[in-house]
Amino acid sequence: MTSRKPDEPLARNSRLRLVRPRALATARRAVTTRRTRPAPRPPEGTPPRAELARQARQVLADAVRLARWAAVERGAETALRTGAEPAPARERAAAALNLTPGQVRACWDRARLAGLVELHGDAVRPGWRLHAWDRDDSAVLRGWVALFDAWSLVHPAPEGVELSAVAEVVEAVPQVLSLLQLSQGPVLVPALLDLLGQRVEELREERCEVPAAGPAPETGGAPGTHGLPTLLDWALEGLAAVGALTLDPGADGRHATLTPLGNWAVWVKLEQICVAAQSPAGNIEQSAEDMLRGCARLTPGPARDEYRAWLAARTLSSAVTELLAVARGEDALLRGLAFEALRVVGAPAEAEVRATVAEPSLRPYALLWLAEYDGADPDDAQEVLTREEATWLWVDTAAAVADHGESALLVRHLDSAVQGTVPALLDEVRAVGHPRTVQVLVALAAAHPDPALAKAVRRAAFQVHTGGS
Repeated sequence: MTSRKPDEPLARNSRLRLVRPRALATARRAVTTRRTRPAPRPPEGTPPRAELARQARQVLADAVRLARWAAVERGAETALRTGAEPAPARERAAAALNLTPGQVRACWDRARLAGLVELHGDAVRPGWRLHAWDRDDSAVLRGWVALFDAWSLVHPAPEGVELSAVAEVVEAVPQVLSLLQLSQGPVLVPALLDLLGQRVEELREERCEVPAAGPAPETGGAPGTHGLPTLLDWALEGLAAVGALTLDPGADGRHATLTPLGNWAVWVKLEQICVAAQSPAGNIEQSAEDMLRGCARLTPGPARDEYRAWLAARTLSSAVTELLAVARGEDALLRGLAFEALRVVGAPAEAEVRATVAEPSLRPYALLWLAEYDGADPDDAQEVLTREEATWLWVDTAAAVADHGESALLVRHLDSAVQGTVPALLDEVRAVGHPRTVQVLVALAAAHPDPALAKAVRRAAFQVHTGGS
């Protein structure tokens, strides 16, 4: 029996081979490139954003309570990590929040997937969304959409079902959601089962798969007439668990209905629109964080003009301190923009930027800044980064795109990876340990139109989430 490298089947698939890498500096600038066309209006009857955000807050209420409790209880964050011990931390949280230990574990899982908490090595810190939860409806909706994209990680798949069968159903679920949205009302589960079966067959035909002879087993192998109903139930229950739909018995049989949140999310996915908050007015008089948020939708030229005007209104030392404080925050987009503003500062910022080289989350940005300050071309500056640093920066930039950009930008960002193939990229992304790795991979899998690539990325997200290899 001949041996082969684990990644060979994926590497041979041309759809999983990356194009020639673009410069990382170009990828960073892509984050700040915003659409100029008006955003399409949501379907008639869609609740206002404030109401959608209220519903999202309700879905994630217990997860928010737990994240806030953990932020106050020193040392509890690490112990609450899924599968971590000691159990007394979960018991203390359960007693404090009137939850069961099992609910605590589930809420912690949701908090992580929604970006309410972030892993930094062995430490866990509150995510930037948690800080903005009560005042920023867009942050709330994006947090819920991140949970919606990760529905298959929230609800464990049925035991005894092979991963290939689960992957097929996950890949086919968007078609089911589209039918639910188009129906604008309840749809009987048998009708959804018929559609799911058709979509699975289409996926197999696209991959030129020949079904095995004989009937499929009840719970194993590829889903057939016996296994598919079980997996459909799992998918519907998982989507219901994140608040995307409701399941009711009904007089004519069990049926599913999209919630307002689910209906809006499916529409957002179909339209591929950005739901990030618009920039505030009066950037020059704002704090560094608000100024950078205000410049996020500007192209690089006008943004630099805003940076210069903002810098002129304060002392450079205090301005540099403010910008670096923002760069140390949880929002990856603001981190990149802070260093863009520091490029405008130039020489007066050199000493403080050089000092940040020792900080892992700022090191790639600082090294690029210093290389460009020393005269390197921005498109060539990434050569100063190690492979690991470049991968960390790729994930951080992807997190910025996932939080604030359109799905198409996230797909294009894949081309900027230094690795030549998707399997190589996924291996190194898993190893680099960025706190947003799971969210980035889930968002990329949800956004990418290529089924084979999306499947590989989704599997990597599952492995990182569960601690597998």
